[in-house]
Amino acid sequence: MPTWRRNEPTNVEKERRVKANAREYNEKFLYANNHIKTSKYNIFTFLPINLFEQFQRVANAYFVVLLILQLIPEISSLSWFTTIVPLVLVLVITAVKDASDDYFRHKSDQQVNNRQSQVLIRGSLQKEKWMNVRVGDIIKLENNQFVAADILLLCSSEPYGLCYIETAELDGETNLKVRQALSVTSDLGDVSKLMDFDEVVCEPPNNKLDKFTGTLHWKDNKYSLDNENMLLRGCILRNTEWCFGMVIFAGLQTKLMQNCGRTKFKRTSIDKLMNTLVLWIFAFLICMGVILAIGNTIWETCIGRKFELFLPRDDFQSSAVFSGFLTFWSYIIILNTVVPISLYVSVEVLRLGHSFFINWDRKMYHSQTDTSAEARTTTLNEELGQVEFLFSDKTGTLTQNVMVFSKCSITGRTYGDVYDEFNEKVEITEKTACVDFSFNPLCDQGFKFYDCSLVEAVKREESAVQEFFRLLALCHTVMPEEKSEGKLEYQAQSPDEGALVTAARNFGFIFRARTPETITLCEMGRAVTYELLAILDFNNVRKRMSVIVRNPQGQIKLYCKGADTIVFDRLDPSSENLMYTTSEHLSEFAGEGLRTLALAYKDLSEEYYQVWKKKLHYASTVIENRDEQLAVLYEEIEQGMKLLGATAIEDKLQEGVPETIACLNLADIKIWVLTGDKLETAMNIGYSCNMLRDDMNEVFVISGLTQLEVQQQLRSAKELILGLSRVNSTGDVEKGDMFAEDSVFEEAIIAEYALVVNGHSLAHALEPQLEHTLLDLACLCKTVICCRVTPMQKAQVVELVRRHKRAVTLAVGDGANDVSMIKTAHIGVGISGQEGMQAVLASDYSFAQFRYLQRLLLVHGRWSYFRMCHFLAYFFYKNFAFTLVHFWYGFFCGFSAQTVYDQWFITLFNIVYTSLPVLAMGLFDQDVNEQNSLRYPSLYKPGQQNLLFNKRQFFLCTLQGMVTSFLLFFIPYGAFTVRVKEGGSDFSDQQAFAVTIATTLVIVVSVQIGLDTHYWTAVNHLFVWGSLIMYFAVLFAMQSDGLFGIFPSSFPFLGTARNCLSEKSVWLVILLTTVVCILPGLVVSFLRVDLFPTLTDKVRHLQQSSKKQGPKEQNLRRVRRTSSRRSAYAFSHQQGYGELITSGKNMRMSTLSSTVSLERPAQSSSWIENILKRKNEVSCISPERPDPPESHKDSRASADRLT
Repeated sequence: MPTWRRNEPTNVEKERRVKANAREYNEKFLYANNHIKTSKYNIFTFLPINLFEQFQRVANAYFVVLLILQLIPEISSLSWFTTIVPLVLVLVITAVKDASDDYFRHKSDQQVNNRQSQVLIRGSLQKEKWMNVRVGDIIKLENNQFVAADILLLCSSEPYGLCYIETAELDGETNLKVRQALSVTSDLGDVSKLMDFDEVVCEPPNNKLDKFTGTLHWKDNKYSLDNENMLLRGCILRNTEWCFGMVIFAGLQTKLMQNCGRTKFKRTSIDKLMNTLVLWIFAFLICMGVILAIGNTIWETCIGRKFELFLPRDDFQSSAVFSGFLTFWSYIIILNTVVPISLYVSVEVLRLGHSFFINWDRKMYHSQTDTSAEARTTTLNEELGQVEFLFSDKTGTLTQNVMVFSKCSITGRTYGDVYDEFNEKVEITEKTACVDFSFNPLCDQGFKFYDCSLVEAVKREESAVQEFFRLLALCHTVMPEEKSEGKLEYQAQSPDEGALVTAARNFGFIFRARTPETITLCEMGRAVTYELLAILDFNNVRKRMSVIVRNPQGQIKLYCKGADTIVFDRLDPSSENLMYTTSEHLSEFAGEGLRTLALAYKDLSEEYYQVWKKKLHYASTVIENRDEQLAVLYEEIEQGMKLLGATAIEDKLQEGVPETIACLNLADIKIWVLTGDKLETAMNIGYSCNMLRDDMNEVFVISGLTQLEVQQQLRSAKELILGLSRVNSTGDVEKGDMFAEDSVFEEAIIAEYALVVNGHSLAHALEPQLEHTLLDLACLCKTVICCRVTPMQKAQVVELVRRHKRAVTLAVGDGANDVSMIKTAHIGVGISGQEGMQAVLASDYSFAQFRYLQRLLLVHGRWSYFRMCHFLAYFFYKNFAFTLVHFWYGFFCGFSAQTVYDQWFITLFNIVYTSLPVLAMGLFDQDVNEQNSLRYPSLYKPGQQNLLFNKRQFFLCTLQGMVTSFLLFFIPYGAFTVRVKEGGSDFSDQQAFAVTIATTLVIVVSVQIGLDTHYWTAVNHLFVWGSLIMYFAVLFAMQSDGLFGIFPSSFPFLGTARNCLSEKSVWLVILLTTVVCILPGLVVSFLRVDLFPTLTDKVRHLQQSSKKQGPKEQNLRRVRRTSSRRSAYAFSHQQGYGELITSGKNMRMSTLSSTVSLERPAQSSSWIENILKRKNEVSCISPERPDPPESHKDSRASADRLT
């Protein structure tokens, strides 16, 4: 069980007491140091732990037992080296592979542990490695540095002890967050003051990223601490010159590391099946040994006594029963080749080859980042062909972390589309010409827009267009920084806001600077300063933001942006017609998956504003119901606004994401999105990816705050699905009740449902009493989205499916917050994105783009599974055919444990004669080509259902091997008993008989692999024909006069091959046996394909019939979103920076116009608009154009319910 489910140390820490700069005091509590370890082994533990893991394979233990038996000369007729050499080879190859994997983990750990940090030691700042940092140390961080441990913020270079952090590695969010030191410590910037810092008492280490409680003891006073005072390991300090903090949690006790699961030993389902099959084979081997031992006892009792005069018994063989006992062990050794050690060598070689194919696949190479796909493990390739559940992060995995201003509507006219000379809309591609912004020296060079008419409208100084961009440049909480003349950088609380301000900047309305009282713009080359009178900040209830400014002419204006339904309800009646037109445009934008905002303004008189200002001052100073009174005042002044237009921002998905998700859905892979983003953001991406659609029967939103509420919502959703399906399918209530108790009922659900769960509800749903209900409901839904989840909750959801569903899980992510999920799933995939390399380092496979997952699973995964299954079936077939000849021979040799074949043939059969053809098949075989593998995703389903190799298939291939061994023995035996040489002499010597059977066996298994191979390459031909040539070359060489003369005891079959194979009748026997062995299977195979063809058979037939036309590349039609659901948030979905800005706390004392900046481009975070409520549930807006005026309101209120 993963460590995050059971992580209870013996001595549970009740509370933590930390004294600053007192290492001796803190060390007596045995707090963890800051050294981290994600690797599995060290020099001393590698050998025992790795051998323990390898001997979890039953076969390895089985071969050790055989090796011990072979060392006993009384029962062994085979040399011990035939077992120990391949066994050691397998163990060494696997150990080297595991050691190399762990080496990279060690390298990553060392890189992190050796990072430098400035620590306050004995009154001065000294550089220390991260691993030497201790709890209680005071450390200094500088801009753009990673936070070394979980630290309490004491002071910073910013006023009032503020600092800005990026938490992408913790929760996947790229927008900056504000942390603030306590006012009593915010002026401790001097080292001497920090030396006298006192004690902190706080909660023990835990994995809750959003919660911290503690108390600061300082100068005989106590001050409460919360999460807003903490900087967590994994965060990056941004736009803050420096800060000081005291280490509270270090190393493995930090919240980030508490959310990381331990590296687990992963085994495939085929490995587990092989363990079971080896036990079965061992039981079968014992049964054969018992039968032959009983036969030996009976033979010795009845017949063997007659030979005692000239074949006296050894002293220890005093009785027939003891002879049978020894014979039992002798046959166990002789028949052990039903599971040869070479099988495991071959399996490792195949897996290594399949991994190289993934690494070498140029279609999974991303040229922009120079990143190729990498198989970081070689043990899970065939598992890639059996995935049923795919768990994906959102930010950086499905999205690009890029927000783009795409289109807009201004006073009833849309901008952003491109038209040709026939006034037909043209699709925008990379070759489409961009608008030339060279007229604007302060433009952002990375901004692209394609509709020239909007720039022309700005240049014509159209008042509405200029007012539109003036609003975007004024109504926000962005902080600018101009490091050099003309080089602006924006620090945006939300990447959406950054995109809107950047758009205004490029169209000539540049936001240059702000103070608590002013905002300075550069409007078409002219510097204009506005007096900032008020910021009516965004929150999740208001769903809008407004600013009140006074322009240089003395006019007071209110500018507002927000969700369209919210803004439309507050418009002046004069904007009614424009509202209908804009609403149509918003529906068009939403249909393309764009995120929309409505923009409005209002002129205010001086008298009205002064009266409202007095009310605002009073409301902001009251103690009780302050927020409610402020909300009433905001509502009052935001009435009667005039509509300007709307914006449409594209939260850019990675290339090919909707197509990939659609294709994986056709392959019956269930995709769950687990993200740290807000509910609206996650749902909007769901609609963009076509995971959520308007035509779904229901979208259930689980948002209960208590366990009882969550339980009721889960049960009502499940009952609704089962009830509707019962009525829609058969109308048979009793049958529906029967299905409700059966997990198979999910297969009968035809209607499509979606489930959305937020983080605090998920915490209750994952409790033992509710987890089954959650899982049952989730499996009945087509789409599952979990939002606001912590890294641990991601791992818990994956583990829930692993424990209760017999299905292969795959987790894909790109950040440190995805590591625990990646480690918990059967297969972990890391995407090398913008959130660091932690996910890649913890993953089993990595590449640069989500779309490559389609090729990884449907091509490489399916081929690997197909090849491994056919390899195993053939391997068991040929070894049963090879080994069981000894069993039949036992009945004719007095059960004496005499081998049929020459000992050299037994040694070389699996190593030389038949190893290469089956390896070639396992490496290169294809049932269908890669184009058809992608064109027909349903070909993936047999892997999920485990159809190609299971216990039934194993029984059939072993039965075929047993029948073949029977025919191999008895046809030559029958022919030899009545046959003489051409000269009339007898021909029934054992050596000739052995050569005939061995030759027939090699030919039969070579013909069989030729028939089983679907895709022939030059390598296949070389290995099949080469192995036959090698057999005859070695056969004649070892039975030649030369070798017999040098080693007479080692090569006793002198001249047998020459004498035997020169007889025509022997070749007739070989031909007859080969035909009889092969023909039945060939007939059955033809009849099955003709009468009961599978989808693979049909596709292969199509492929062969169209071979002359050449392969056709897959042409997946671009999946376009047709949803009318609008996303209307360009905010961060938490209380904004408005109060912070107007208070001036975040302005530097030296110059209020200089502000901090965001050092990376505005990045992705997607918001969903319009939340129409029904019992706290989300609704979708109808796509039809509303009829004025009452029906318009009705259309907004009558939404598609998302329960």
